[in-house]
Amino acid sequence: MISSGIPNTFLENVHGNGFASTLSVRLVRTNEIAMMAKTAGFDGLLIEMEHSTFDVDLTSQLCLAALYANIAPIVRVPSNTTAFISRVLDGGALGVIIPHIRSVAEAKKAVDAAKFYPLGTRSATSGTPQFQHRSVPNANHASNTGTVVIPMIETLEALELVDEIAALEGVDSLLIGTNDLCLETGLPHDFDHPRVTETYERTIAACKKHGKFVGIGGLNSRLDLIKKFREMGASWAMAGADNAFLMAAATSRAKEMNGLKFT
Repeated sequence: MISSGIPNTFLENVHGNGFASTLSVRLVRTNEIAMMAKTAGFDGLLIEMEHSTFDVDLTSQLCLAALYANIAPIVRVPSNTTAFISRVLDGGALGVIIPHIRSVAEAKKAVDAAKFYPLGTRSATSGTPQFQHRSVPNANHASNTGTVVIPMIETLEALELVDEIAALEGVDSLLIGTNDLCLETGLPHDFDHPRVTETYERTIAACKKHGKFVGIGGLNSRLDLIKKFREMGASWAMAGADNAFLMAAATSRAKEMNGLKFT
């Protein structure tokens, strides 16, 4: 029974176990993916609007499925606009990831769209999926507490301002977009470069200072680096995407089958 709070398995594992992982969805369009992610052991379903053709309606259906599977739906919106942020939250998301932040003002804009008064300017509503469509007392406060706002650190400008972005009230976590940041620094795919480690050190330090937590993005093929940055203080990671998992498993099985052919 939801009354004064919103269950959020992602937050529970970040704060309880010290680490959480998400399964990114950019290919599968049916609700079974939420139950599969839960059964597999992930803490969140990261619904990818930036790098897919998913619209708000499909995204909200996946959010609803995740809520009923008791796994946290988190949406990476394609742009920092109220039209995406508030609508995916109204549709059931428990978190929003905002890409390509380049200023403190842009991060504050995301908070304004995602949080209700007094933290933001999100338009008041009620009976949302997070509350099983009930109108409940103190819903705005519960939503502010249970909704995770995650600006991405994937631009040089954001990295320079990381302490100020982490200090913003209403920002809950920062996610390092390792791929895009490497591209911006002229180090494409050079994940072992010292500047990548420095980025994590700087972001983790800023978040520790302001009581926020750090996510690892773009390193699902490098478990060694995820472990390294986890030990440095990162609290969650994007573990991989449905399309990559499907392709890897299919390729492996095809190789096995091809090995049975007569030559």
